[in-house]
Amino acid sequence: MNICVFCSAYSLDDRYSAPAAEFARLLGEGGHTLVWGGSDAGLMGLLADEVKAAGGGLVGVMVEMLRHKAYAGADELVWTADLAERKRELANRADAIVVLVGGLGTMDEVTEVLELKKHGLFEKPVVVLDTEGFYAGLRTQLERMDAEGFLPKPLTELVTFADTPAEVFAQLKA
Repeated sequence: MNICVFCSAYSLDDRYSAPAAEFARLLGEGGHTLVWGGSDAGLMGLLADEVKAAGGGLVGVMVEMLRHKAYAGADELVWTADLAERKRELANRADAIVVLVGGLGTMDEVTEVLELKKHGLFEKPVVVLDTEGFYAGLRTQLERMDAEGFLPKPLTELVTFADTPAEVFAQLKA
């Protein structure tokens, strides 16, 4: 399975990096391919290192302006002109999307995918790994949108949340 991961390109402390590394090891040991932003920086680089060490594949999708941060050990690097093209390419190459901790770029990526799912333009599973309750606010907001009629589909058809890396894979298998 090609698993696209949205996450931070910053180095983070162990409470965030350890679950990300565990997720990456499970991904690689499962024979899956990581489809990610292609960077060697921060959590992105950690994921790639762990997936590669565990025997998984690596497909990076990089924006030209970030060429200097490209992960040298990727099995394939795809170059895009801008962030919008990068998001399309990531989604097109994915069988599923997993969201790890991240900043504004991660929020942009996940909200775009959820908007596409809302309109039936993206049918693949999206799972948020809610490490340390990082996405509690997002979950609360989405649940409110669902409860108050702002979503045309039930929230569970758009996204699910997991507390552990193992739970992410259990949801992807379901």
